[in-house]
Amino acid sequence: MSLAATNPTARLFGHRPFLLFASGRVFSDLASQIATVAVGWQVYDMTRSAFDLGLTGLFQFLPTAILVFIAGHAADRYDRQRVVQACQLLQGTVAVFLAWGTFGGWLTVPWIFAAMGVFGVATAFRSPAQSALLAGVSPEGLVQRASAVSNGSFQTAIITGPMIGGLTYVVSPGAPYVLMAVFWLLASILNGLIKLDRPVAAKDPPTFADLFAGVGFVRNNPAILGTISLDLFAVLLGGATALLPIYAREILETGPWGLGALRSAPAIGALLMTVFLTRHGVNRKIGIRMFQSVIVFGVATVVFALSPWILLSLVALAVMGAADTVSVVIRITLVQVATPDNMRGRVGAVNFLFVNASNQLGEFESGVTAALLGAMPAALLGGIGTILVALLWMKLFPELRKADRLE
Repeated sequence: MSLAATNPTARLFGHRPFLLFASGRVFSDLASQIATVAVGWQVYDMTRSAFDLGLTGLFQFLPTAILVFIAGHAADRYDRQRVVQACQLLQGTVAVFLAWGTFGGWLTVPWIFAAMGVFGVATAFRSPAQSALLAGVSPEGLVQRASAVSNGSFQTAIITGPMIGGLTYVVSPGAPYVLMAVFWLLASILNGLIKLDRPVAAKDPPTFADLFAGVGFVRNNPAILGTISLDLFAVLLGGATALLPIYAREILETGPWGLGALRSAPAIGALLMTVFLTRHGVNRKIGIRMFQSVIVFGVATVVFALSPWILLSLVALAVMGAADTVSVVIRITLVQVATPDNMRGRVGAVNFLFVNASNQLGEFESGVTAALLGAMPAALLGGIGTILVALLWMKLFPELRKADRLE
């Protein structure tokens, strides 16, 4: 018997559809992470406003809130690969627009906000379809390891993307947008090469009840509801990464390269944790492990908030990334395993709405709080709030706290 047949990791990495999926995700997420540095630095350089930094997240979130249920049903009704490809091509086109405006000198903050809105529309449709693809491209019985590797692909992009974004921004503010366009084109090509073992057939036009079926499914599964909502409120309060341009410039006194390093630090910790989870997994007491990881995330956020030294800040951010990875892998695997394939798009859309709200509304909340109280108090309150939410959710969702295994 071959090693690939007996070794789950070798079997996963020898599966061509999954390799193409993971590679495409690297390029797509790489472009997104370059955008976080380029857009964040450009907006703050133009305005010196923490509130405007927060608005960039809000403009990305609003399309998700409006389109999420339609996007989820699209992922279940249409070819998921084509949905992902179309969204990546749209994002690449917007990146070309941003490069054109930056090189031409006419790009303004309102135009950037409009571009973020289009990014939000594309992401609203892409994310549920991409999430629903994961189970279809994974070998049977290896969804948890596939989730860990997929998350590792995302973390790899987070490590390299901000660094590339910061360094290319130093060369020219328009250069990061050119790279974003190239990377989204490559991602679209790789996704087009995937041949699914378990394709989704087109269905009849949706009814009103079909559109919201994912909400009912999540509501009737306490473990899934507790997991998704925990991520929402914990990251919503602990969104200190939105304040990194302020920390880099005014507290840690560094430049775009330092901002890139700070952006990359959580992903370094996350990638190390991903390697561990790919080999060993979380096999027992998944509920309590979830809560422990969120509490560690909150404590690390408090340390980051109070740190005046870039080295300590980088370590705290790395710990945040490692703790968040445990939570993400458990959440993704739980949703994938517990959801029928014909509903994965709609349930994935609900999950994405919660995750996107936690990330992008968290950026808005952090920006508003920082504008009112200052960056350090805002980050500190967010870390404390994350810890309190985890403790409260342990009481509200005993089913999740007592959950033992993912399978």
